[in-house]
Amino acid sequence: MNRSLADRVANAVLYEGYILYPYRPSVKNRQRWTFGGLYPEAYCRATGGSEAAGNQTECLVRGTPDTAVEVVVRFLHLMARQVGEFVPPLAAWRGDHELAFRPVEVLSVGDQIFHTWQEAEERDVAVGGVGLGSLPACRHRQNFAFPGRRHREPIAAADGTIPGILVREQQAIEGAVELAAAVVGEGLYRLTATVRNLTPLEAPAGRDAALMRSLVSTHVLLGVRGGAFVSLLDPPEDCRAAAAGCRNVGVWPVLVGEEGQTDTLLSSPIILYDYPQLAPESPGDLFDGTEIDEILSLRILTLTDDEKRQAVAVDERARALLARTEGLGAEELFGLHGTFRSRRPVPGEANG
Repeated sequence: MNRSLADRVANAVLYEGYILYPYRPSVKNRQRWTFGGLYPEAYCRATGGSEAAGNQTECLVRGTPDTAVEVVVRFLHLMARQVGEFVPPLAAWRGDHELAFRPVEVLSVGDQIFHTWQEAEERDVAVGGVGLGSLPACRHRQNFAFPGRRHREPIAAADGTIPGILVREQQAIEGAVELAAAVVGEGLYRLTATVRNLTPLEAPAGRDAALMRSLVSTHVLLGVRGGAFVSLLDPPEDCRAAAAGCRNVGVWPVLVGEEGQTDTLLSSPIILYDYPQLAPESPGDLFDGTEIDEILSLRILTLTDDEKRQAVAVDERARALLARTEGLGAEELFGLHGTFRSRRPVPGEANG
């Protein structure tokens, strides 16, 4: 699997919607985590099926029974960050892990601002070395689980007192990856990869509570050794009927890597084309896979000092985004204004 190129594109998918412009929790103009969420089954039933507990990738592989496939499922595991205030402030922190505090949305301590927020941790689940020859006979299933955890961090003032606390809490999640294959032609297999969220959710829960037990921004990287993936966007003539029979649910697989490579697929909840690339002029992730870098960068530069303080207070990714944008030179900003590129030829399109 060609991870070096695939991961750059996959990371843009992974953090789609992580921080929404204008990058401040105080301005809630859109809903975060809108792509690739796999929710607990109980929540999906409660919402009438408007949300999904699983996704399915189906693609074509040219190969033999000895051809090996590997799958990496990537997603974000959310972590709730609650800001608490001590009234009056503690004289010192002595490891008082469960002292009562007052939950607040925002707390100012000196020149710092602390926001209640949803952070995220990257998760990978790898399934490797499964031979195509074994899959038509039986499905390969791999369960996974990530435990919950809770951590308390004191917020110290300049005078040494403790006016507040950060409480980070992560809920346990469970899931499974299933692989299956069917022979659909001479040396041609249909490979099916299914990802399911199996996290229990007993009491009725709203979206925010369900998200804490969800696989967020879920996408799948697939690799093959001793074989080749077939493009579903432009399949060769002998594969078109089989390609039309592939059923993809919640994701769409495209070839990734250098043009012409056929050993890696990215199955993304965002519709892409074969061999997607990040623009080389892009200075970094703006957490919007369809961003126009120039517009967002210029808007970031117009933020007031107070708005920048709020943005920096979100987390380290927001801090890095602001620092990177403010550090752009005139030549880099001009490079975002426009670039001419040749349009890719469309199969079957007449010249002229």
